[in-house]
Order: sequence, then C-alpha cells, then structure tokens
Amino acid sequence: MKAEIISTGEEIRSGAVVDSNSAHIARRLTDIGVQVERHCCVGDDLEAMSALFDEVSQRADVAIVTGGLGPTEDDLTADAAARSAGLERVLNKNALVYIEQFFESRNLPVNPLSRKQAYLPEDAECLMNPVGTAPGFSMAIRGCRFYFLPGVPYEMQRMMEDSVMPGLQQILANHQMFHRIATIGTFGYTESRVSEKLAAFSQRFPELRLGFRATFPVIEVKLYGQSPDKSCLETMMGHATKWVAQIIGDKVFSLDGRPMEMEVGRLLIDRNETVSLAESCTGGLLASMLTDVPGSSNYFLFSGVTYSNSAKVNVLGVSTSTIDEYGAVHEETAKQMAAGARRLSGSTYGLATSGIAGPGGGTPDKPVGTVCIGLATAHWTRGFRFQFTFGNRAMNKQIFAFMALDLLRRQLQGAPFPLP
Repeated sequence: MKAEIISTGEEIRSGAVVDSNSAHIARRLTDIGVQVERHCCVGDDLEAMSALFDEVSQRADVAIVTGGLGPTEDDLTADAAARSAGLERVLNKNALVYIEQFFESRNLPVNPLSRKQAYLPEDAECLMNPVGTAPGFSMAIRGCRFYFLPGVPYEMQRMMEDSVMPGLQQILANHQMFHRIATIGTFGYTESRVSEKLAAFSQRFPELRLGFRATFPVIEVKLYGQSPDKSCLETMMGHATKWVAQIIGDKVFSLDGRPMEMEVGRLLIDRNETVSLAESCTGGLLASMLTDVPGSSNYFLFSGVTYSNSAKVNVLGVSTSTIDEYGAVHEETAKQMAAGARRLSGSTYGLATSGIAGPGGGTPDKPVGTVCIGLATAHWTRGFRFQFTFGNRAMNKQIFAFMALDLLRRQLQGAPFPLP
C-alpha cells in the first residue's frame, strides 16, 4: 500500500510553522507497514489544492491531508476535495450534530461560522473530532482513499489513532499481509559507518528493507518486512536482527527500539542494582535522562550537580590535592566524584562526568569536547577520558551524557569498555 501525506496552509508553505504533522503521520503509517511515497505541501489556494488532490489520487492508494478544515475563508480543503472528485458540498447531518453538541457541552452558543464545517463533499464519511470543533472526513477520489484531518497537532494525532489507523489496519488485514519493523539502537558509529558495515544486508536479506534514522548521537537501524506468511516473516526478521547485532557488535545498545536511558534502567532492574550520579559538565542532563523513564525510582538513588570545585570537595569528598594537581577535568577527579556519589547514597554504581562543553574554556591539553567520566563499583573505580570534536555546547553535553550511560550499559552487559 502506497501513501502520500499532504499538508495545507500558507503558514506551512511559507515556513512560518514547522510541519510536525507530516512527521508524526509518516511514523505511524510506517509502523503498520504502509509505505509513504511523498510528502507534499500546498498553500490556501483552491485551484492548487484541487489539482494536487487529483494528482495524488492517480498514484497513491491512501492520502492523509491535514489543515484547512476550520470556519474561515481560507479554510478551503473541503471545497478542494469536492472539486477534485466532481462533487458538491452538502450538509452532513452527523457533522452538524457533532458541532452543535461540542458547543452545547461547553455551555456556549453555536458559532454560525462553525456550521460551515458541517458542509462536506457528497458521500464523504464524517470523522469525529473529540478534542476540537472541526470534524474530519474521509472519501475516495479516483480509487485513492483520502483522510482529511485538522491541522492542530493534538487534534490530528487523536483522530489519526481513533479514525485513520483502524481503517488502514482493516484494509491491510483484508490483503492478508503481515508487516514488521525492527529498530536497533547503536551508539559510537557515524551513520555512514553503520551503513558501510551493513552494505551486504540487501544481498543477504532481499525480502527486507534497511533504513537508518539519525537522532544525535544515536543511529537507529530500521528493518522493514512484509509477507503473507506471518511465521516466515518473524523468522526473517529474527535472523536479520541477529545479523545486524553481530556486524555492529558492542555499539548496539538496544534490539527493540528502547532509548539508551531506558535500556540502562531495564538492565539495572534485571540485576536489582542501583546508580547514583555526580555531574559537572552535564549539569543534570544525565539525571534528567534517567528519571524521564517511568519506574526509575527503583534504581536511581541520588544526583549531585557539583559544578564548582568546592562542591566537588565539600559534597563528594574529592581530594583538594587531586584538584590542585590534575584540575577538575581529569580521570582521577572523575573517579573520586563517582566514588563520592556512591558512598553518599549506598548505590551499586557511582557515575560521574567532568568536562569542557565549550565554547570557551579549552586548553591545548584539554580542548573543548574533552570529557572525563568516572565509574565506581564496590570493587573498583575507573576513570575514562574521551575527546569529541563538536563545537556546539548543547551537542557536547548530550554526547557526554550518552557516553557516561554507555559506559554503565557496557558494565551491566559485560561488554568491553571503548578505547579513548
């Protein structure tokens, strides 16, 4: 099944508003195995919209359209859809009842302009909008099934789940085709390096499609499969996932799409272990990542943002002689920070970061992008130093935090630590 996504509106066309709707729709369609062929954008122009709907109807099986369903003069989507299909707009009783009930439930008079939203193309199916005034609708144009949704993101997302996804899944079920997507999280290689290492994928697994998604600093490997034989598809996906994991090796941190912080949390829970943090350069980012995961109170005990040297000494117990001899950004300092966090909380592990995020503060020996990470256990404490080349402060803080989590992940999985 081939799909296209159409965004309407001058604010989208001009770039005044970022089109987050198309990204969400594409992800959800891909999740169920619908192949998104194109993203299109058109302004509030009746002729242009009608022509685009006509064009898309001749090459796609499904089209999702957002925007232009409101009550104002520039809301032209229903008019354009009717014109493209050669139909008239008529009063849709279901849409009118919904609009009236929406206002009545809020003790508000019905806005006369809102009644315009009840006029839909003939034979269109009204799609209820439980969180807004604009109902959507669905109709066929030359064999292509169109779904018209509001442009307000939370309204669109609700209607996508309530009305669009069930319909598409029923269509897919009638075709007796099973779809699967596997997401493998990697950290430590560039996208080009991951692609290079997996160059033989298509030859080994011609029935599957390979894709990549870069979300700094993670590279996700995406495997897409479809087959009328569910058992065969599961077997193929299992073999392909295992092969990718073997090729990428210990740079793989998740085989099921879990983000790094969630995978670390899962490993800690599985081992009935806990962690505490001492952060300097990451400024609480590491703690925020870990505690964004529901249930993190089961393994997260303590965090201290010890930004100043005095805090490192007075709170964590870092030796003043260490600071004097090595400075705040050093493996020995990071080790003592990690040990201090562990000692204060009684956690299984202590994890610490100290570095130079930039853009200033670097030296020839410790340039911007330098991070020292400490990891403490009951039996040993180790310090690591890494150098990254990003000049951007936010990117450096993010990769510093990921690097720290990755070291803990490797400890939990028994994987080798990376070389500096």
